[in-house]
Amino acid sequence: MLDKIVADISDVMYTYILIILLVGAGIYFTVRTRFAPFRLFKEQIRAVTEKPKDGKGVSSFQALMVSTASRVGTGNIIGVSTAICLGGFGSVFWMWVIAIIGSASALIESTLAQIYKKKGPDGSYGGPAYYIEAGLKCRPLAIVFSVFLIFAYGFGFNMLASYNLQSTFSNYSFYNEKVTPWIIGLVVAVLVGYCLLGGGKRILKMTGVLVPVMGVAYILVALIIMAINITTLPTVFARIFKEAFDFTAVFGGFTGSCVMFGIKRGLFSNEAGVGSAPNASASADVKHPAKQGMVQMLSVFIDTVLICSATAFMCMCSGVEPDASLSGAAYVQASLSETLGGFGPVFITVSMILFAFTTLLGNLFYVDKAIIHILKRQPSKWAMRIIHVICALVIFAGAGLSADLLWNIADISMGLMALINIPVIIILGKYAFRTIKDYEKQRKEGKNPVFKTKDIDFPDKVDYWGDEE
Repeated sequence: MLDKIVADISDVMYTYILIILLVGAGIYFTVRTRFAPFRLFKEQIRAVTEKPKDGKGVSSFQALMVSTASRVGTGNIIGVSTAICLGGFGSVFWMWVIAIIGSASALIESTLAQIYKKKGPDGSYGGPAYYIEAGLKCRPLAIVFSVFLIFAYGFGFNMLASYNLQSTFSNYSFYNEKVTPWIIGLVVAVLVGYCLLGGGKRILKMTGVLVPVMGVAYILVALIIMAINITTLPTVFARIFKEAFDFTAVFGGFTGSCVMFGIKRGLFSNEAGVGSAPNASASADVKHPAKQGMVQMLSVFIDTVLICSATAFMCMCSGVEPDASLSGAAYVQASLSETLGGFGPVFITVSMILFAFTTLLGNLFYVDKAIIHILKRQPSKWAMRIIHVICALVIFAGAGLSADLLWNIADISMGLMALINIPVIIILGKYAFRTIKDYEKQRKEGKNPVFKTKDIDFPDKVDYWGDEE
């Protein structure tokens, strides 16, 4: 009964509310920024290379790695597999669509996070809770957002990541469905808890190393599989577009259609507009807010267009037909076994370990920041340890719960964040639009853009971007 109630809530949210809100906002921001995701791709690459002016702050690249660590996770493997098995090949097309238009939302929310960021003892911090509080002058709504973020990233996403990780071991002979999930959950929980004792700096360092390595390796293996099965590519592309626009099938059962699964799993993977990545964006030490906004556009591209597509084509080129009974890790492992033999399942298991681990760390980085916002101060050392122990226990519990229940909990918690964040960035978006125009104006003048709030007629008092900067 609990599974059904949660599933019904998720279906209502994504069928009648979020699909309109997310797609509508993405199109609006894409048009208002004059198609920035395409037009400013070169600037996105340039922005990643900027380093802190004192050499000690968080760089654009480090902030990108934290946000990508949260984005690039088990959803890139299990989520894509689930979408194809339940929604068909056409789901991939709609994942691309939500990523392309969603990247404009990522540009706006992360630019706003930089404008409204706060000064702290260890550098800058901020995110949607802070631009809601400062820009809309509404602390109660900001607190509600922080609570939703803690629920989503501390519970929903992390329980699901833990489950997805242990599920990749289900094809091995030693796997016992009553015992193995709990053992794996315990090991992961202990490792994450140990890492968290080192604080945010250790998270930044670990994700900065693991994310690029796992991403490059994963894409390389996908390219190898596509090369081996290159004769199937034309058929795969034809099927993607044919099923994506099979409107009889789509509107005949919308909640189970390729459109719905593509949007759900695409949003779960890239998180554009949800309000998570801005928490990492605010920590970057850059000279212009638009630079970090463009870095986050690049993160969406890396997550969905590269890594989600890598999973999709590894599976679709293999010749293994998707089926609801294979939904999840089983379809990916069967597809790789077909092409690479015994190496395939082992590679997916290793990838899932790295993907899940970095996802867990990136998610808990956001949870820490949300707790600080609610309390208006850094909790004591012992309080943080208790919080981290609770987070570790949640990871342990997630390994043994129901997959459908966990997917729906994650979707609902993410949707609640988006329901607050999207309207807010539409209201405050005018300041982001001015900031982006200011950046482009300075670039055309041959300058390395430096931002001052007075240049965009900004009305609010902020900690950064004054004449003293």
